[in-house]
Amino acid sequence: MTTTEAAGPPVTDHDSGHGETHGYHKQKDEHLKRLRRIEGQIRGLQRMVDEDVYCIDILTQVSASTKALQSFALQLLEEHLRHCVADAAVKGGEEIDAKVEEATKAIARLLRT
Repeated sequence: MTTTEAAGPPVTDHDSGHGETHGYHKQKDEHLKRLRRIEGQIRGLQRMVDEDVYCIDILTQVSASTKALQSFALQLLEEHLRHCVADAAVKGGEEIDAKVEEATKAIARLLRT
């Protein structure tokens, strides 16, 4: 998906190969921190099961973890719309249609979860 930082800006599977970055690039450190926190929640779930914690307590933690992932997904989607889709709209042509279709499918996947 991306090249190493030493080689320059990341190149995506969805760009023209000219070193374009993803919409989340400016908040990458914040996103990684948030994902590490979610990872900790998931590890907590494993520990709770291992320690035979009460079912409802585990389900409460599952709910919190799910909400955290959904919140992350919505933020990422917003950044995609503001950056990738907006950029495609400026360029026009078939690219905007493809980006809107791609975003619509991503939203549909999120709604199914």
